[in-house]
Parts: sequence; C-alpha cells; structure tokens
Amino acid sequence: MKKEYSDPYKFEGKLPLKQAIPLGLQHVLAMFVGNLTPILIITSACAAMSDASEFAKIQVSLLQNAMLVAGIVTLIQLFAIGSIGGKVPIIMGTSSGFIGVFQSVANVMGGGIIGYGAIMGASIIGGLLETVLGFILKPLRRFFPPVVTGTVVLSIGLSLIGVGVSSFGGGSNAKDYGSVENLLIALFVLIIILVLKHGTKGMMSYSCILIGIICGYIVCMILPMFLSTTGIAGDGSEFIKSWVLNWDKVAKASWFALPEFMPVAPVFDLKAILPVLIMFVVTAVETVGDISGVIEGGMDREATDQELSGGVICDGVGSSFAALFGVLPNTSFSQNVGLVTMTKIVNRYALACGAVFLILCGLFPKLAALISIMPQSVLGGAAVIMFSSIVMSGIQLITREPLSARNMTIVSVALGLGYGLGANSAILTGLPEAVQMIFGGSGIVPAAFVAIILNVCLPKEKNVEEA
Repeated sequence: MKKEYSDPYKFEGKLPLKQAIPLGLQHVLAMFVGNLTPILIITSACAAMSDASEFAKIQVSLLQNAMLVAGIVTLIQLFAIGSIGGKVPIIMGTSSGFIGVFQSVANVMGGGIIGYGAIMGASIIGGLLETVLGFILKPLRRFFPPVVTGTVVLSIGLSLIGVGVSSFGGGSNAKDYGSVENLLIALFVLIIILVLKHGTKGMMSYSCILIGIICGYIVCMILPMFLSTTGIAGDGSEFIKSWVLNWDKVAKASWFALPEFMPVAPVFDLKAILPVLIMFVVTAVETVGDISGVIEGGMDREATDQELSGGVICDGVGSSFAALFGVLPNTSFSQNVGLVTMTKIVNRYALACGAVFLILCGLFPKLAALISIMPQSVLGGAAVIMFSSIVMSGIQLITREPLSARNMTIVSVALGLGYGLGANSAILTGLPEAVQMIFGGSGIVPAAFVAIILNVCLPKEKNVEEA
C-alpha cells in the first residue's frame, strides 16, 4: 500500500508533499522562460511601432498574469471541470507557435495597444473555435491516426531541439553566445542530469532535472570568484556575461501583487481574427500530438477519445481565459511533454504542485524573479535532452503501427516538404500574406497540414489477412 501511495509513475497516485513539490518544481523551471518569452517578443514588436512607454507600464503585469493563468489552466487540465480538461499529465503555458502569426497581425494593425488588443480579441474568438473542435473531436479522430500524430510530435521535437541548442550556448541574443563558459555550464548540467537519471534511484533519479538546474545555479554563483563577469563585444562595448545571476532583479521585485484583469481592452477586427482562427485549428492538431506523445511516452498506451477531447477543450477555453488577462493563447507545453517522456513521471499531484507554484509566482513577483534570472545555458543543459525525448515519443507513435510504404511516405513528405517550408519561409514570399503567416512561422504547422492531407488522400494498403 505504501508503495502505491508514493508511486510517481501512476497518474492518480497520491504522493507525499516532500516528493511532489520538487517533482512539480522542475516542471516550472523547465517551462518558466518559454512561458514568458512569447509575451516579451510580441509586446516588443507592438511597442516598436508606437510609444514604447505604453507597454513598459503593462509588461510586468502581463508577465505576472502569464504565470497565474498557466497555473490555473494546468490545474483544470489535470483535474477537469466537466468536459473541460483531459485529466492528462500536461503542463499548460503561453504558446510560442502563434508568434509568427501575431507578429504579422501586429504589422497589419499598426502595433501599439490597438495592435495588441486586436491580438487579444482574435485569441478570444480563436479559443472559442478550438473549444468547439474539442467537442466534435471524436468523429474527427480518424484523421489523426498514430502516423499523423506521431509526425506532428516528431516535428514539435525537431523544432524545439534548435531552441534547446540555442539555450545551450547561452541564448542566441547573448553577446557571449557560444562562449566556453556557457558551453561548459550547459554540459555540466547535462552530465549531472544523466548521472542522476541513470546512476541513482528514488527521488534523486525522479528529480534529476531540478537537481541539475540547481547545480547550474550554484556553479553560476561560484564562477564570479574565478572569472570576469564582463566581456568586450565586437564593437568595443562592455557587456555582462549571460551566465551572471542578476540578483538586483530579485531585490527590486515586490513581494505581493494582485493580477490585473483585462489590462489591454480586446479589439475585434477580421484582419486579425481570420489568420488567427486558422492557427487555432493547427494548434488543436498540435495539442492532439502533445497529448498523444505524453500518454505514449509516459504511460505506454494510446490516448483515449475523452482525454484528447477534454484536452483540446481545455486548450480553447484556457486561451480565451488567458486573453481576458492580456496573455497570449495558453496551450499544451511541449517542453514539459519532453520532461514527462524523459522521466516517465506522470503523477497528477506532482504536476499540480508545479501549477500551484506558477500561481504563487503570479502572486509573488519576487519568487518569479528568482526563477527568471536563470541563465539560458543552465536551462539549455536540461532542454537538449528533454526536447530530444519528444522526438523519440514521435518515433514511438509512428512505429506503433507497421511502418508500411504508405506510412513512410506520409512521414517523409510531411517532414521533408512541411518542415522545409517552415525552415525556409522565404520561399513563400510570392503567396498571400495569410498563407505566409500560417505556414512560415514554424515547421510544425506545414508538417501537420501535409500529414493530414496525405493520410486522407493516399489509398490505404490491404493487410495480409484482408487479402
């Protein structure tokens, strides 16, 4: 009985807090930066076209709300409210898949508060559309066999590996990107994780990501005693190295702050709504892939209709709810899918502890600041292996069925043509802007689209028994 109580590999098993808290905390650390980055990118894009001081006033509030919303929507996904929520081991967060579309919308709308408001209005409508898709997902599921969802999961993993490697080097925007210090810090974190994962048992093995990141923090605290914290850029200017911990940010953060409801008034404009609606359809497919991947990778079985439907509904409702707080669409977070598939820890209470911690971060900015100062190289050491685990989950899904000539064609063409279009979006410049926004953002969208079309169009092969 005791073993069942403390089994982190069972979704509904009840863990003691001393185990659940660190297992949940490592989920927060894995997704924290990714949860905030899309908001920073889109607000910066809107601010660049107008008075930047407008966004300086609300940006902190938006980031605070992003953490609060992610925590609330994750709890709904884990425990469900009626049909809302799939009761699946998924962490929800601000989607980066919409960045390309939202940047284009910001350009069309002229940026500023109006442009960001148009993005919020489109997100509210798009979330409602995805909610409807969730309710009718069961009859649509025949369009998402393992070869399709596996291809989507595989493309998600492939798209994230580049992000992980970028973090491994300190972040592509860092002036010391790829420096020896960044690479060694990331490598140190990676080695710690591997040693703990495969060389220990119990909590040490379960918490390998968290311990690895904490060790990375400690190294970054010690390094200034031996190395210079500043460097000289190519233009001769001095900069602070990216691995240096910014304790001033923690000191300046307030202890408590209530979230602001509707910090940006939504604007409903068809020029913004139409391309975003299409992106929400693709996001529903991505969520199906994420849930399929986490169930396959963490529980070694296929996701049920109820899990997929409830998960997509939560995705849609969560996105509309997020927009009311000025936050970009809240969807299943692929980074955490990688963490689950790597550790096999699917315990609902452990993930719920992570969700509660996110809510606390939204209420206590000082706590959020402590996590936000994590150097990218520390995160990169963990991200590379987590994102690679998503790739392996996609391969497991694809090979769940016999790898026939038909299935090989679907996978190869979807990844080759679809992912190629995402990686080389310049080839789409002659097409309408709406097409560029949808297919030029990432490899996930075109790969999913091509896989679905080929699955419908290619004739199914007869098996030996039918013949």
